[in-house]
Amino acid sequence: MPRTKKIITWGAIGSSVIVFACLIFLLAFDWNHARPWINTRVSEATGRDFAINGDLSLSWQRPQVSTGSWRDWVPTPRLSAQDVSLSNPDWSRTSPNMVEVGHITFSVNPLPLLNKTIVIPTLQLDDPIVKLERMRDGRNNWTFKQNAPSAWALDLQNLLLYKGEISLKDEIKNIDAKASIDTLEPDVSNFVMGWKLSGTFNGARVSGDGKAGALLALKNVDQPFPVQAQLNVGKTSIRVKGTITKPQELAAIDMQLHLSGASMADLYPLTGITLPKTPAFSTEGHLVGITNALGGNWTYEKFSGKVGESDIRGTLAYESKKPRPLLSGSVVSNLLRLSDLGPIIGADSNESKKERGAAASQPENKVLPVEKFSTERWGSIDADVKISGRKIVRDASLPIENLDMHLILSDRVVTLMPLNFGVAGGNMIGNIKLDGRNNIIKAQARISARHLKLKQLFPTFQPMQASFGEINGDASLSATGNSIASMLANSNGEIKTLINEGTISKLLLEQIGLNIGNIVLSELFGDKQVQLNCMASDLTVTNGIVQTRTLIVDTDDATLYLTGKIDLAQEKLDLTINPKSKGLRIVSLRTPIYVTGNFKTPQVKIDKGVLALKAGSAIALGALAPVTALLPLVNVGSNEDNKCKTLLKEVQAKPVAPPPGKTYKGKVRDPA
Repeated sequence: MPRTKKIITWGAIGSSVIVFACLIFLLAFDWNHARPWINTRVSEATGRDFAINGDLSLSWQRPQVSTGSWRDWVPTPRLSAQDVSLSNPDWSRTSPNMVEVGHITFSVNPLPLLNKTIVIPTLQLDDPIVKLERMRDGRNNWTFKQNAPSAWALDLQNLLLYKGEISLKDEIKNIDAKASIDTLEPDVSNFVMGWKLSGTFNGARVSGDGKAGALLALKNVDQPFPVQAQLNVGKTSIRVKGTITKPQELAAIDMQLHLSGASMADLYPLTGITLPKTPAFSTEGHLVGITNALGGNWTYEKFSGKVGESDIRGTLAYESKKPRPLLSGSVVSNLLRLSDLGPIIGADSNESKKERGAAASQPENKVLPVEKFSTERWGSIDADVKISGRKIVRDASLPIENLDMHLILSDRVVTLMPLNFGVAGGNMIGNIKLDGRNNIIKAQARISARHLKLKQLFPTFQPMQASFGEINGDASLSATGNSIASMLANSNGEIKTLINEGTISKLLLEQIGLNIGNIVLSELFGDKQVQLNCMASDLTVTNGIVQTRTLIVDTDDATLYLTGKIDLAQEKLDLTINPKSKGLRIVSLRTPIYVTGNFKTPQVKIDKGVLALKAGSAIALGALAPVTALLPLVNVGSNEDNKCKTLLKEVQAKPVAPPPGKTYKGKVRDPA
């Protein structure tokens, strides 16, 4: 035999003997002798105590997935370890070990080892207990010792958990929760894992359950990962069903989302999105989105639901950007109950009453809303949302018909431009700005009223039901404060209204003027309309005090002069009505009328001195001649021309307001 051929032959035989000897060694070797070495190496790599406390064994098996090539004949080693543990850092407050596993089983594909790649087709953990912990200073137990980058790569393709438990104590997020996890039997739904959750989040009770695909994404990372879950956080309920692409990165989400709870404001800890206080709500829609370095872009499209007793529908989009994320979209309500908007605009909510107690909620003798706006979250997001209410459900005394509002929140400044209400057959358009960049809100409002019908403006006041005519007005106000009540109490500006044509109930005028004889005739023969020459008001507002510069109602039969003031801070009235008849009035007890009291229980009083003087004169004359007894009660009226021309010029000038916190004289009133 040639020398070369002998060398090749003996080399092949020697290699075969070595391989065979290695196989015999691997099969016969007691791997428990290797446990101390493995424990030491893993402990050094992680900086934690690692231990395989039970039996360690190695077996061989053929690949479970056939490739149709010679690789199917290469056996794969399968390791099995009993009672494995990994310790917690010294600072941990939970338990000595971070991880405890009853039984670990995994196989390794030997061929990729030649390229320094560890391919683990399946890692199975039986009875695993994982305890995650994060301290308030940021330390956590899932961050291990930093080592130099390894030349080896790990490819874990599938992870199976049987009867496992994962707990999380997070002092930063205020989470103390525990999840029981188990692998499900395979079915057509592609759900592999099932879980049940319990614990607390921000002090609220948390519970839930759900199903998901394989805990780790399969080798095909573009395959959608199925998720179905129900989660309750306090009074908030969340249900989702859909898919996630690249679960490790949350690259894309496409799922049906259902939300319900006591208030949308309660969603802030879960979403980081500032939403207003609302009554109980529920909504369901399609959530799609992708993540990015800033958090992602999300769209909640074609959702529908209810807020209180109002229905809502629309589409909202959330865009992560600098310096703040942006929430945009539109919300439409076909049936909007006005009381459901109360908490949003500052009215006291039932929920806040329960939380703060009846004594701390709206005072019994107050009408203006005292609940404060929560401005601390205004800086967390920007918003550009349009809100529409097509049909308004409201109290019969409040003739609001529809609503269109464009809400913009930018750098803690809220603007409503425009805020458009349909009112009494006309409409009111407001431009409102709330600056929340300081501890006390600075507010500005310009409001215009156009074509408000007198009859519809007072739907529950019977004498007005025979009246016609339209009211137009403008108001310009500035204020400081953190509630509707405090803003009005510190407001400054002007209010002007005008009716330059129309009619008004004669019975109403006679009642105001105390013309008893004409009231009796009106009741016997019916009311009639009196031509309204004009009604004009020109009011100033200084530090919450509304003062009348001009307030006159002029008709063909009478002129009413109103003077006095209204204290918005104390909610008190101090007005005087001086009726002045035109023409002859029989049995007229015309006298000044005083309107006092507070907004909730106003009081109307008559000048008893003037009334007594007229009555005394009538009695004295009656002793002389019965016919002359009526003379003091007869008002011959005034021949003055109506003052409409002058009034119209006065009130047609646009009202103005100083900057928030300032009066016309430059003085500042302490909002407190």
